[in-house]
Amino acid sequence: MRRRDFIKLCASTVALPLAAHAQQGEGVRRIGVLMGRSDPEEQLRLAAFEDGLQKLGWTEGHNIRIDTRFPTGIDQYQPLAKQLVAEHPEVIFAQSTPVTAALQRETRTIPIVFVAVSNPIGSGFVANLARPGGNITGLLYYEASIAGKWLAILKEIAPRLTRAALVANPKTTPYDYFLQGAKAAAPSLAIELLPSPVENAADIESVIESVARVPNGGLVLPPDATTIVHRDLIIALTARYRLPAVYALRDFVVAGGLMAYSSDIIEQNRRAASYIDQILRGANPAELPVQEPTKFETFVNLRTAKALGLDVPPLMLVRADEVIE
Repeated sequence: MRRRDFIKLCASTVALPLAAHAQQGEGVRRIGVLMGRSDPEEQLRLAAFEDGLQKLGWTEGHNIRIDTRFPTGIDQYQPLAKQLVAEHPEVIFAQSTPVTAALQRETRTIPIVFVAVSNPIGSGFVANLARPGGNITGLLYYEASIAGKWLAILKEIAPRLTRAALVANPKTTPYDYFLQGAKAAAPSLAIELLPSPVENAADIESVIESVARVPNGGLVLPPDATTIVHRDLIIALTARYRLPAVYALRDFVVAGGLMAYSSDIIEQNRRAASYIDQILRGANPAELPVQEPTKFETFVNLRTAKALGLDVPPLMLVRADEVIE
């Protein structure tokens, strides 16, 4: 090759976009994805994640291949995790605590980036937030103190509230983590906290009926795979017994729940793409700090408030990111 032609070739190689260079030099990169469930909300999360990747130069079918699994039940987490790991992706994107736990049981070497995980240290995923130390890192969903905020806004919309049950399954969410935050905040709000762990529909029905027997009760529901499965039952029971409830997820409010205060999970999915990008380019997940949530949203269902005989404070309406009428 003549010297002049060689210089031209080098210049054109340097000018290539980094993603295209990765494709030519390393081939199509493989990303595994294990979602938390199969529904339209999860499709929105996945779309945000893919959008984040595309903005960083990674496009499905061009320089990446994304293998996605959508479980239809909690019992599918482990078999789908095993199946996904067997495909040998270069990095795995995980939604929720039980999903991340299932993947961790299958691999300690493939990098895993999580979202919708609230207690990664207590769950054994990372050594600490600043320096995870293993093959797992990601974006923190909630700090424990968020439980105090849930109690506060529930009291704001239902001023007569004196008792509140914290309802979730310790097997599918870090229950004690949220319980500690709720216990710290309850006395200053003059609320008696009722720890109410559940495992199935029968437990949920029993807890809600028990809270309804005494006036001025309410419910706090942290993010939890079990209560998500029984979302419609919970909303129906709170309507029947006229109980105010605050949720950690917008889709409960869209389905008829009273209100939610939530970390912006769609934005978290989009932001998670940056860690996938860094790992594909050689970053070590052990050295990528767990990112804290940066944006929270308030959702209120006015129709439900009216049915419960509650007046939504004007300031809450002003603060709300979405009001369902």
